[in-house]
Amino acid sequence: MSMQIDNSSGALPSALDDKSPAAAAPADPRYAAKATEAAVKFEAFFISHMLRQMRSGTREMAGEDSVYKDPVNSDMQELADNLVADKMAGQRAFGIADAILRQLLPATPAASAGVTVHSDNLSARLNKSAQ
Repeated sequence: MSMQIDNSSGALPSALDDKSPAAAAPADPRYAAKATEAAVKFEAFFISHMLRQMRSGTREMAGEDSVYKDPVNSDMQELADNLVADKMAGQRAFGIADAILRQLLPATPAASAGVTVHSDNLSARLNKSAQ
C-alpha cells in the first residue's frame, strides 16, 4: 500500500483538497442522508453521554440527604436526558454533526464561494463578547 505525498507542501492528500475525487463529485443524496443521520445520532450520543457524566458528578458531590442522591427517579431522568439529547442534536445545538458532515460531504462550489470565515477575527470577537 503506497501513500502519495503532495510534493509542493509535503502534506498527505486530504478529502478537503479541491483536487481529490470526493471534492470534485457532488455527494450521492442517499449517502448524504445516511451521513447526516449518522452525524446527528453521534451528536445525540455525545450530548447524552455528557449529560450522564454531569448527573454522575452532581450525585457524587451532593450531600447524603440531598435529593440528587435519591436513585428513585434515575431511570426516568436517564430517559429524559436521552430525549433532551436527541432534541438538541436534531437542532444541531453543539455543531458536532455539522463538523462531521464538513469532513464527510464535499462542499458545493456555490455554497462555499460566498462564505469567507476569518478565524482570527472570530476568536477576537468571541473573546470580547465573553468579557
